[in-house]
Amino acid sequence: MDRYAVLGHPIGHSLSPRIHRHFAEQTGQAMKYEAIDLPEDGFVEGLARLVEAGYKGFNVTVPFKEQAFRLADRPSPRARDARAVNTLLVEWIDAIDEDENEEGRSEQDGFRLVADNTDGAGLARDLANHKVLVAHRRILVLGAGGAVRGVLGPLLVQQPELLTVANRGLERAEQLRDDFAHIGPIQACTYTALASDLHEERYDLIINGTSAGLQGEVPPLPDDILGIHSVCYDMMYSLNEPTAFQCWAEEHGALRALDGLGMLVEQAAEAFQLWRGVRPETGELIQALRSGKA
Repeated sequence: MDRYAVLGHPIGHSLSPRIHRHFAEQTGQAMKYEAIDLPEDGFVEGLARLVEAGYKGFNVTVPFKEQAFRLADRPSPRARDARAVNTLLVEWIDAIDEDENEEGRSEQDGFRLVADNTDGAGLARDLANHKVLVAHRRILVLGAGGAVRGVLGPLLVQQPELLTVANRGLERAEQLRDDFAHIGPIQACTYTALASDLHEERYDLIINGTSAGLQGEVPPLPDDILGIHSVCYDMMYSLNEPTAFQCWAEEHGALRALDGLGMLVEQAAEAFQLWRGVRPETGELIQALRSGKA
């Protein structure tokens, strides 16, 4: 029975064990998946211990995604763009090529960590599931933290007309603009600038990548930033009631107000495919989680 886990702190609330157990049953995979809480200062040691115990792969969540990237021997291009990792695959190797081993510390111990960031692909797939178009649309992304960094690349490759990153502080937003400008049209501004007389944009899609919803809050947005066909998407999710951002969107006339449950399931499916070589179906599981039947 191959063993996998999600690593985080705290981790007891995670839906990942439910999701991956469903994927394993659906695809006939002999695997066990669990949630493991590691202390904030114990990720490196904990990961090494679990690898030695025979775990085949891991999902990584807050607050360890950046540490996982620094440990990765073979980060994917989207992990490099994000500078954060949410999926690790353990590959044991019989021999080490010294020239190949310049970057890989774990390879000295006989294994390599293949790393990916599936968050952006999960968001893109969920938007497609909802038939929300990105190409040639004006996109506003709220926040400039790690969650946003992980999704910008997959959004920009879909060729929006323009993608704006808005944040409370301008410096972090400008850093993202500079890091992703080679992929597509992107600009940066503050929330204050969104509300200024000089900024009269209406956005087709607004994506909330902040954690303000944990406190029941919403980033300070102007009341007239939505058009009549605008869609709002919260990367956070709530099984029992709309998120704070969904409530704001509905109150301000959004055509649709979506949450990130589908993104969670879709990014998990991407990780599952990396580990097991088969991509599970996601639609029924999303509906079952939403209705409390999974």
